[in-house]
Amino acid sequence: MNDHAHGHGHGHGHDHGHGHGHGHDHGHGHGHGHPHDHAGRLGAWWHRLRHAVTPHSHDSRESIDPALESSREGLRALWLSLVGLGITAVAQAVIVVLSGSVALLGDTLHNVADALTAVPLGIAFLLGRRAATRAYTYGYGRAEDLAGIVIVAVIAASAVAAAWTAATRLLHPVEVNHLPWVAGAGLVGFVGNELVARYRIRVGRRIGSAALVADGLHARTDGYTSLAVLLAAGGAALGWRWADPVVGLVIAVAITFVLKDAAREVYRRLMDAVDPDLVDHAESTLRAVDGVRDVAAVRLRWIGHRLHAEAELVVDANLSLVAAHEIAADAEHQLTHAVPRLAGATVHTDPDSHPGGHHHTGLSHRRRGFR
Repeated sequence: MNDHAHGHGHGHGHDHGHGHGHGHDHGHGHGHGHPHDHAGRLGAWWHRLRHAVTPHSHDSRESIDPALESSREGLRALWLSLVGLGITAVAQAVIVVLSGSVALLGDTLHNVADALTAVPLGIAFLLGRRAATRAYTYGYGRAEDLAGIVIVAVIAASAVAAAWTAATRLLHPVEVNHLPWVAGAGLVGFVGNELVARYRIRVGRRIGSAALVADGLHARTDGYTSLAVLLAAGGAALGWRWADPVVGLVIAVAITFVLKDAAREVYRRLMDAVDPDLVDHAESTLRAVDGVRDVAAVRLRWIGHRLHAEAELVVDANLSLVAAHEIAADAEHQLTHAVPRLAGATVHTDPDSHPGGHHHTGLSHRRRGFR
């Protein structure tokens, strides 16, 4: 048959938000001259043939509703954690005014910054729920990455403010008052941040939002810096006037380490980095599909908290167009069930006589009579 009959693109949008532990019997016995010896295999063949030749779209309520629900869960987690951290920060701020503790001020600034990160993330989740358009054909999921940049900027600003205040206080020491309240505020900061961290991480992992998980880890780090305020209060109780600003500087350094980790995560997302093990898993899944002779390429990228995949498969050059399409549809279906958080996959099949994208230009020229 003609070479051009083997190129099939499937851009199906799936939203499998579960662990994908299903046993899908696709890719076996789909009828290319093989006998079917029982009704089960015949049923599987008929299901796959209907999937191949019937117009099908996965942009239905079955796929959209889970995606919207994941955004709703993310928004709920953000607003609840914003309230929790806001109450924590306000309580600490009152004690900062009464005590004059610069270590507690640094911790309060960090908690305020952590609370404010809910705002850009919330906006990103709202934008991500908008439908794709002719201009934004992949939707608005990238808004999450832009929110990540804002979060990094806010963390950086809190680190600078904490370091500047601590350095000034180190040069011009001031006695810290209400030490028991300062210690209590440190404990409040730890408990508030830990509760928020657990909630964000749990929801983030459930809906597949790396940004929300990272924000939860950020809150957990904030909790540990809050415990450092106890050291400042203890040092001040012993008469060490330098203890409070020194701990404030330590907290500023801790914020800087959080900044580094957050910036690295945002950079990786902006550069379309994914876990290599995820690529290996996708490739092995595709190789196991019946009719796939080789996998020429697999590409994965995050768009918001959803993955998108592109794959180039090599199949028998003598297959019919329907048979090649059937293999591509089966491969796409298997992939969306095997890879967590995969929203859609585009699968292209090449004949084994002309495998790889480097043949495409030559084939195109040949069809148009060029040399």
